[in-house]
Amino acid sequence: MQGIEISRAYFEQYGRELFESQFSGVLPFLAFGIAGSGSECFGFDDEVSRDHDFEPGFCIFLPDEETVSRRDEFLLERAYAKLPKEFMGLNRSLVSPVGGNRRGVIRISDFLKDKTGTEDGRLGISQWLSVPSSALAEAVNGEIFEDHFGEITRIRKELSFYPGDIMLKKLAGHLLMMGQSGQYNYMRMLAHGEAAAAQMAVFEFVKHAVSALFLLNGRYEPYYKWAFRALRQLPLLSYEAELMEYLITSDNDQNAEEKQKVMEGIAMDVIDVLKERDMSEADCQDLEKHAYSVNDRIHDPQIRNLHILAGI
Repeated sequence: MQGIEISRAYFEQYGRELFESQFSGVLPFLAFGIAGSGSECFGFDDEVSRDHDFEPGFCIFLPDEETVSRRDEFLLERAYAKLPKEFMGLNRSLVSPVGGNRRGVIRISDFLKDKTGTEDGRLGISQWLSVPSSALAEAVNGEIFEDHFGEITRIRKELSFYPGDIMLKKLAGHLLMMGQSGQYNYMRMLAHGEAAAAQMAVFEFVKHAVSALFLLNGRYEPYYKWAFRALRQLPLLSYEAELMEYLITSDNDQNAEEKQKVMEGIAMDVIDVLKERDMSEADCQDLEKHAYSVNDRIHDPQIRNLHILAGI
């Protein structure tokens, strides 16, 4: 049983009755669920995940203090603290994890500030371009079991993915870096005798290819340690994960030409998607040219005229 299921079961067994019976006055303003930091919020948890910051529990999301007072917040915290400390063989920790509480009573504004940098989740152009995708992924992951007030559900829906022009700006930057590192610099670095630089070029290609695939799938890229796990679950081009794993785990001495072919193959697959979606007018196999063509598709001149790497 994975973390989200455990969280829901814990809420159903202990939380629901408590809050319905003792907090009926503020219940219409509460939301219950699990979201944010932790592999369990992505459904990626396993036995290894249980060695730290893994416990039964759920989040109680509150709106602003004018709606739910600080006194009510305190009473909710105290009630949550009294819930059973053991469930399904798991124990709730008495020590908060690094970075603050992940479960229990959380103001929506605090949750959003932590994940997006703003208390209401509204982002301007510079914020959309600069907030890490992993943080945005944590803002919308997990599951809201019940939302009586509707606020966090509405905001999470608005944050579900990048606005169109922002997505194109980010994609253009990643395409450019894929072309420079994989199509251009990899073999040149080997020719220079720079083995370490050549391997860094491979890493750069894979890093930006992963980001491009998440963008083309309309998904936020999670924290790097979960990127390949999530990549294998994408509906579009998920098979590239195996190829990219080969690129970063094989040496260059015996596999240079093969690795170059693999990078070119990944580039062609991405270009095919760009052409199918009419996202690029370039008629070539050069990712750099496609990157600038994608950038030209941006409607907002303010975003289009930013440096092509402004979003990465």
